[in-house]
Amino acid sequence: MPKIKQNIVFLASFSIVLVLIAVGAFLPEKLDAWSARLHAAIIRDFGWTYLLSAFLFLVFSLYMAFSKFGRIKLGNDHEKPRFSYFAWFSMLFAAGMGIGLIFWGVAEPMSHYLNPPAYIEKSSPEAARFAMRYSFFHWGVHPWAIYIVMSLSIAYFSFRRGMPPLISSCFFPLLGERIHGPIGYFIDILAVFATVFGIVTSLGLGALQINSGLASILPFEAGFTSTLVIIAVVTVLFMISSMTGLDRGIKLLSTANVMLAITILLFMFLVGPSTTIMNVLLNTFADYTASLFTMSLSTNPFRGLEWTQNWTLFYWAWWISWSPFVGLFVASISRGRTIREFVTGCLLVPTLLTFVWFSVFGGSAFHLELQQGAHIAATVAEDVSTGLFKLYSFYPLSSVLTLLTVLLLVVFFVTSADSATFVLGMMTSGGQQDPPAAKKIIWGLTVSVTAAILLFTGGLEGLQRMAIAAALPFTGIMLLLCLCLLRGVRYELRHEQDNDARRDIGE
Repeated sequence: MPKIKQNIVFLASFSIVLVLIAVGAFLPEKLDAWSARLHAAIIRDFGWTYLLSAFLFLVFSLYMAFSKFGRIKLGNDHEKPRFSYFAWFSMLFAAGMGIGLIFWGVAEPMSHYLNPPAYIEKSSPEAARFAMRYSFFHWGVHPWAIYIVMSLSIAYFSFRRGMPPLISSCFFPLLGERIHGPIGYFIDILAVFATVFGIVTSLGLGALQINSGLASILPFEAGFTSTLVIIAVVTVLFMISSMTGLDRGIKLLSTANVMLAITILLFMFLVGPSTTIMNVLLNTFADYTASLFTMSLSTNPFRGLEWTQNWTLFYWAWWISWSPFVGLFVASISRGRTIREFVTGCLLVPTLLTFVWFSVFGGSAFHLELQQGAHIAATVAEDVSTGLFKLYSFYPLSSVLTLLTVLLLVVFFVTSADSATFVLGMMTSGGQQDPPAAKKIIWGLTVSVTAAILLFTGGLEGLQRMAIAAALPFTGIMLLLCLCLLRGVRYELRHEQDNDARRDIGE
């Protein structure tokens, strides 16, 4: 990639980010009002495109896995995977879901239980069943299908075709050398924009929950100052991790964190209502699989439209806005795997772990709510970041569980921010697999300072909407990625067949 493109992408994207940070810091009301109008218009008029596109991405992912293209390796023909299965799955989970699952594992089912669509009675058994089914749906195979389209495209064109690991590279079958011009700049700048504001919001939520967890067991009142201290400490940690590289820093932290998450999960299953949890898991999985097609394409235009817009369409836009970050990172750790292995691994393993997580924590919360009147849902309605710690208060070793969960959040915070600085550095350095330390430091400090400023000014929600607005043009980009990838693999197999035919004639 020419040096000039690296500079253009870096300077343009960094300047745009700084301008929006300044607006969020000094004019939060104006940004909030403007982004709210833009977000409402997009969800109202184009929300159905998110729903349809996510379904198409899932169909496309399955087609790539189980068609003749599934045997193509993301790398040289005899290349071995860079990471073991456990390390690979750990990094997938940490980058793709991580903080979000801990934050929403109790909060989302409880939120749907208290405020389901208008055609379902609030706080009823039907609302509880609906809440679990849609928690599975929002965190199930669709988000990973979105990630797969992005990461598979990048991995194929960079590891198989030898191009820089950039989103613009994937458009070579469509644009040719024009990927090095203004169109390519626009694609990569938009990817940087979505990545920065996607990760900022996630880190802001993570910092708030760490703060709530510590305040529940330590003698201090959660506030902005303590949140700022948490962000500062974690920033130092992830900057240290980012300097150790992908093989050591992110791999080590992700593996350790998944082991800790599984330990907490098993403990909660054993001390919690195990029978209820298994019943919830099996029943919800059956509901999810039976209604997957219906949920995938249901906009509920006659009843429940507002709920669908606020949750499902919001989530789909959110996952799309996250796809450049997760896609580039997942591609970077997946070299040496076949397309079939890559797609099935990404779709099945993180999704199944997610289902178990929601069943254990959501199922335990419902057991306490329905059987003991624990009022966890009311706690979530007051402050979503405290729902998990309210749940812990009903179980033995609640303080230990809280501390372990805070540690889990910190490490997920570190791995997410570490992964983000790596990806942002790579995107603004021409796709270098080992981006310059200076750029990683710049982007690391940028996301941390942005999170702190926006939490102080209340502008976090405004920039979250900005990232979701960026998802609309990115949806079009991802649909074109499917076309480009199909062209690429078809050309490869056709070229391979022609070579085989020539060899047979020569013989």
